[in-house]
Amino acid sequence: MPDTPPHKHHYTSLRSLMHSPDPGNPAKRDSLTPRQPRPSRNSSSSRSRERRLDPPRKADKDKGRLSTWKLMCLTVSMGGSQIAWTVELGYGTPYLLSLGLSEQLTSLVWLAGPISGLIAQPLIGAISDSSHSRYRRRYWIVTSTMLLVFSGLGLAFTEPIAKALVDLIGGGQGDWDPKTIRLVKNTAIGIAVFSFYCLDFALNALQASLRNLVLDITPGEQLATANAWHGRFNHVGNIVGFTMGFLNLSHVPIIRLVGGGQFRKVCIVALVLLVMTVWITCWTQEEKETDSIFGERRSKIRDVVGTIYEAVLHLPKPIRRVCIVQIAAFMGWFPYLFYSTTYVAEVMAKELHHKPDIDRATRAGSLALLIYSFVAIIAGTLLPYLAARDRRLLKPTSEKLRDGEIEIENEDEEDEEHVEMERIREMVQQWKAEAAREGRPLKLPTMPFMLRNIWTAGLVIFGCLMMSTFFITKVWQATVMIALVGICWAIACWVPFAIIMEFLKELDDKPPPRISDGRPRPTHARTASTPLGWRSHPTSPAGRASPDERTPLARSYSTADLDGANEMEYTGQGPVAGGTIMGIHNLAIVFPQFIIAVVASIIFKLADTQPDIQPTSPEIGGPHGQDKNGVAWVLRFGGLMAFVGALVSRKVPPTKTEKAMRRRLADMREESAE
Repeated sequence: MPDTPPHKHHYTSLRSLMHSPDPGNPAKRDSLTPRQPRPSRNSSSSRSRERRLDPPRKADKDKGRLSTWKLMCLTVSMGGSQIAWTVELGYGTPYLLSLGLSEQLTSLVWLAGPISGLIAQPLIGAISDSSHSRYRRRYWIVTSTMLLVFSGLGLAFTEPIAKALVDLIGGGQGDWDPKTIRLVKNTAIGIAVFSFYCLDFALNALQASLRNLVLDITPGEQLATANAWHGRFNHVGNIVGFTMGFLNLSHVPIIRLVGGGQFRKVCIVALVLLVMTVWITCWTQEEKETDSIFGERRSKIRDVVGTIYEAVLHLPKPIRRVCIVQIAAFMGWFPYLFYSTTYVAEVMAKELHHKPDIDRATRAGSLALLIYSFVAIIAGTLLPYLAARDRRLLKPTSEKLRDGEIEIENEDEEDEEHVEMERIREMVQQWKAEAAREGRPLKLPTMPFMLRNIWTAGLVIFGCLMMSTFFITKVWQATVMIALVGICWAIACWVPFAIIMEFLKELDDKPPPRISDGRPRPTHARTASTPLGWRSHPTSPAGRASPDERTPLARSYSTADLDGANEMEYTGQGPVAGGTIMGIHNLAIVFPQFIIAVVASIIFKLADTQPDIQPTSPEIGGPHGQDKNGVAWVLRFGGLMAFVGALVSRKVPPTKTEKAMRRRLADMREESAE
C-alpha cells in the first residue's frame, strides 16, 4: 500500500455541504453560513443533535441501493452463460463421439473445464483489478462473450468448416476420395477440440467477470440478495438448456434455416440467448473509475501471477476459512455431479436384477436431474427470504455517497455511539407509542438466519442424502434423493458467494492511510455519522435528548468491534482487489475435481467386483446387474466430505453486517424492556 494516498480527499459533513453559502447571493450566503464548531470536546453532543435535526430525505436514505429490477438486469447474464454451459455438458460428449473421437480422447477433452477454471478466473480477476477504467469488468464480459460466440459457431458448423478447409488446401481428389474423407474427419475433430477448449476458457472468464461486476456494483447489505438472483438465473439456465435438448427444434421455422442436426440448432439458440442477456447487463450497468490504490496496470503475466501468489499466501482468515470449506464441500459435490445419473442406472439394475436397457436407464437419470433442477430453482427463490434483512436492523455504515465526492465522518467514537443510541431510543419509543395506540404488544424486528448457519445446514442435509444410499433400493427412492439435493445445490450456488463478497466489501472498506489535520484519529474513524434516513425531526423527543438518557444503553463494546479488524486484514505487500480473491476462491472449487478423479478410481477398483466394466457406463452390473456398487461408495465418500465441510463452516465468522444487526437488535431489546 502506498505511503501517501494518490488523491487528497476532503471529508466534510453533509450538513455543511447542504448549507454551504451561495457566492452569487449575498443574502442567502449570510443566512445559510454554517456555524463554526466549538473547539471544546464537550461539544460532541451538540454536534450530534445538530446533525439529527436535519429533515429526513428518502432519496438520500436509499441512495446507492439497487432496485429488484436493477439486480435482475445485473445478474441475468449468469442465466445466459449457464445455458451455454449446459449445452456443453449435456450434448458435448455425444457430439464428439459422433465425429469419431474415441472415448479415451473425449475424457482428455473434458480436462478443459478444470484447467480453464484454474487459469482463467484468477488471471482475469487480477488483470481486471489492475485496470482503473469504468469498463474494466464489462470489457472482459464482452470479450469473453465474443470468444464464446466464435467457439460456439465453430462447434455448430464443425463439419462444414472442415470441408471448406480441406477443399482450400486441396486435400484429396473429391468427396468420394477416402483420403479426403479422412482429412475432413481429422480436421473436424481438431476444430471441435480446439473450440471446446476456447469455450471452456471463455465461459470461466465470463462467469468470473460477471461475479466481479456484482461485487463492484452491489452495496454490501444487498450482496446476499444479488447472489440469490445469480443463483436463480443459474438454475433457470439449467432448465432452459436441458429443455432445449428435449424439444425438436427442427420444427421451429426460423431455427430450421440454420440446417444441420439438433446440436447445431441448440448451439445457435444458446448463443442468441447468451448475447441477449449479456447485452442487458452491459447496457444497464455503469461502473465507476477506480482510484490508483491498486497500483499500476499490470501488463506482464509474471506480475499478475505474482499478485495471485501473494494473495494466496496472505488471505484474510475469514476468506481462507471459506475457501477451506469450499474444498471439502466440492469434494462432496463433484461425485454427485459426475455420477448421479449413473447411480440411478445402478439402482435400476439392482431393482430389475438384470442389466437395464441403456435408453431406459438414461431417461430415468435425465428425469431425476430435471426434477432436481426444478427443486433447485424453487429453493433458490424461497430460501433467500430466510436471510432477508430487515432495514430497521441495518446499522448504516460509513460509506461514500455514490457520486464518489462526499464522505460523512464522525469526530470520535463517543459521538458516534451517542448518535446511535439516541436513534435506537427514538425508534423504540415510536414503536411503543404505535403499539399502545393500536392496543397490541410491541413487536421488534427479528434476526434473520445467518448465512453461515444456512450453509452448514445445506452441507449437513447433503451429507445425509448421500448416506441414504445405504438404504435406497428402488429407482423412485433414488429419484427423490437426487431431487432433494436441489435444495442443497441452491444453497451452494448462493451462500458461499454472498459470504465471501461481504468479506471483500469489508476488506475494501478499510481506509488507506491519510494525512489529517494533525490530530491523532482512532482506527474506527470511518464509522458513519447519523444516516439521513433516520435523522430526527426537530420536534421529536430524541432531538432534545439529554446526555443522561443514553446511560442505560451504554455498551461495553465499541464500534471497532463491528469491524472485525483483528481478522479481516490483508497482510500482503500492497492492497489486493476483489477480482483476484474471487479467482482464488474459484481455485478452491476447481481443485477438488482432480482429487476426486484419483479417489474415485481407487474406490471403483476396491468396490466393484468387475473392474473391466466402466463405472460411467449405464451398462452396469454382472449377470444379474447387482454386483456393481462403486458409484454408491463414491457418493458416500462425498457425503463424508460434506460433513467435514459443515464442521469447518462453523469456524467461518458472521459477516460485519450480521454482527452489527445482532448487536443493534440487542440494544433494541434492552431499550424495550425499560
